[in-house]
Amino acid sequence: MDGHDLLRLGYPSGKAIGIALKLAADSTAQGDSEAEILDVLRAVLADPHRFADDPRYKGLAKELIRVREQPQAYQLDTYAPYQVWGRAQIEPAALQQLECAVRLPVSVRGALMPDAHQGYGLPIGGVLATHNAVIPYAVGVDIACRMRLTIFESPPYSLEQKKERFRKALEQNTCFGAGNAWSVPRQHPVMDDPLWQEHPVARRFKDIAWKQLGTSGSGNHFVEFGVLDVSEPFETAQGAVPAGKYLALLSHSGSRRFGYEIANHYTQIAMQSHSGLPKDFQHLAWLDLDWSAGAEYWEAMQLAGRYASANHAIIHAQLVEALRLPVLGVVENHHNFAWRELVDGQELIVHRKGATPAAEGVLGVIPGSMGDRGYVVRGRGVAASLNSAAHGAGRRMSRAEAFKRFDWEVVKRKLREKGIEVLSAGLDEVPNCYKDIDEVMAAQADLVETLAAFQPKLVKMDGSPRHSYHPED
Repeated sequence: MDGHDLLRLGYPSGKAIGIALKLAADSTAQGDSEAEILDVLRAVLADPHRFADDPRYKGLAKELIRVREQPQAYQLDTYAPYQVWGRAQIEPAALQQLECAVRLPVSVRGALMPDAHQGYGLPIGGVLATHNAVIPYAVGVDIACRMRLTIFESPPYSLEQKKERFRKALEQNTCFGAGNAWSVPRQHPVMDDPLWQEHPVARRFKDIAWKQLGTSGSGNHFVEFGVLDVSEPFETAQGAVPAGKYLALLSHSGSRRFGYEIANHYTQIAMQSHSGLPKDFQHLAWLDLDWSAGAEYWEAMQLAGRYASANHAIIHAQLVEALRLPVLGVVENHHNFAWRELVDGQELIVHRKGATPAAEGVLGVIPGSMGDRGYVVRGRGVAASLNSAAHGAGRRMSRAEAFKRFDWEVVKRKLREKGIEVLSAGLDEVPNCYKDIDEVMAAQADLVETLAAFQPKLVKMDGSPRHSYHPED
């Protein structure tokens, strides 16, 4: 182990490196392995205040705290180019957040989608391309939040004919709630991924991840049956989907507590490594991918992506098995993730926080609300948008305001008039909480081609009492 290893871990150059190397040498002499030593040094770097009174590591902790409390100078007056779609529908705070993001020294280009609203760091609906750096809060706390649409080779009227059968299937094969998990863990090859044991942070959350495998969480996550009206035929991995009307199943959820813990752990490291950033920029702190911390986050993010995909696969497999309906095709996509992509001939890290990948020919799903249509789309590959599109209708009011303004009995009556039944949900997810999805789609007509419309008919969301929410739900 040498100073370069510590620099890659995220240690600041200078006195802290010397102290850490001496501690490492002492630990080696005592028989500790390099992996054990790096784990401890990583923990001290992540939270030096926790080690401020430790008899062995307090000197290193004190030096790290001193360095972080020193003001750092950042050049934040140069704007990378960016473009906004649907500007008239976007709150000023979200625009301001994007303008902060494109002023980072690692930023190369940005874009804002018409469903955008304020979040932490990068706004939801924000897209940001950076050079050799990943920003955990530009991915989001629900890493790899994802859509999956299963199209059945079955007419939509079967839902009305056998409504009770579909209700029972949803109730028995879904699990909602922020802390909820299956009493009997589901099985999927994703849990055999060696990274669960090899990754220094992921291994701490394997057990809870396994318990929550195949569950949906809370907030705006849902599982619903509805009618898919295909206007333009398209191809899926399972085969062609001709024009026509079909019964379909749509789900929205992410990487559950595992993704949340990864996001917050590495955001703390990023913020401490860039403690001199002004207040408005602190949640945009980045990790260089050459650092060990940056490489660790990237690996964990990829694992969270595979895990989120497995969650959806299990939910859909359970419902397909319960209903025994033939599957015609499947469309799915992440919308809280970062990708290595070529932009103007150079490889950049493209963050899409609440934005749908929309490269030319790529299929995606953009949902509306429990009462409004969603859409299957095909990307047009617009470079100015960083090959991206909206990920939904986008919130237009806070959850707290929704609880004050709406009454469930009134909402349910209006939904019933539209032929929609909600099995469970929060009042903060009713249709009027969201922007008009058709206005959002109109504002990005140059970004995606609409292939099909999905109308929800039987909806299940988290209906447990909830008193606090993460602002990015």
